Amino acid sequence: MKLRSLFIAAIALGVGALLFVLGGWYGPGPHHRDVRVQIDRGSSVYSAAAQLEKAGVIRSAKLFRVNARLLGGTTPIKFGEYEIPKRASAEAVLDILQGGEALQYRITVPEGMPSILVHERLMAIDTLTGEVPVPAEGSILPDTYAFERGEPRAKVVARMQAAMDKVLTDLWGTRKPTTVVKTPEEAITLAAVVEKETGKPSERRMVAGVYSNRLRIGMKLDADPTVIYPITKGKPLGRRIRRSELRADNGYNTYVRPGLPDGPIANPGRESIAAVLDPQPTEALYFVADGTGGHVFANSLAEHNRNVVKWRAIRRARGEL
Repeated sequence: MKLRSLFIAAIALGVGALLFVLGGWYGPGPHHRDVRVQIDRGSSVYSAAAQLEKAGVIRSAKLFRVNARLLGGTTPIKFGEYEIPKRASAEAVLDILQGGEALQYRITVPEGMPSILVHERLMAIDTLTGEVPVPAEGSILPDTYAFERGEPRAKVVARMQAAMDKVLTDLWGTRKPTTVVKTPEEAITLAAVVEKETGKPSERRMVAGVYSNRLRIGMKLDADPTVIYPITKGKPLGRRIRRSELRADNGYNTYVRPGLPDGPIANPGRESIAAVLDPQPTEALYFVADGTGGHVFANSLAEHNRNVVKWRAIRRARGEL
């Protein structure tokens, strides 16, 4: 009878221990709110368990390690920053770390942003790591990019540049015979000028058409942004262009030399690249702002001069002159 009682007690103890183990693994966790946890590169389940216990996500690092070995499979955990839902079980926590779906952050590069400002934006993000030089102008595709905490800035830049390479390759294959650019590099250079000259998407092909006409006949582009670029590297000038700057011969100033500037003056977006590879058919050689954010186009200098007079009157009425 005594032996039977001991046997029953042993079974009960074993069942209790099993329920304790299973409850500690499959039961709700101790945290009552979502918790963010950073798992460092090279972490093992052993070292991660200590971080999880410290963050209050699990009750016992030791028990977590044992259960992970017995019940969690052999898939390694992945580094990154994770958001653990409140009351998530230890099993769910390990599943999150093994799945590697780390939190994603984002950086947006607007169309026409110069590389010096892309660099400043990257360096200001404290969730990225490492130094990176200012990217080559025109090598970054404007877009929104996801990254994880601790990711090297150089890796993010590489993705931005790979995206530009792909888009340029794809678009170059669709170029029309009417384009004046002869290489992908020239396409980026002209697209950057188009990007900076108009913020109105519907005008891009028309502006590209005007500049294509000018390049075709050897006429200077006379584009203000190409004058500003050597002064500020693409940052806003913050004042009117000086006469001396309009006369500066530096390889970028298209008021001095015909043809394209020596290189891109910004990072153009996909639509501006597409515009210079398929410019709008037009006889226009001139354009000037119309006061609404767009432009008025003209085929002749006389017509253009009349449009300029109207634009100056608008600016005078606004108190800008």
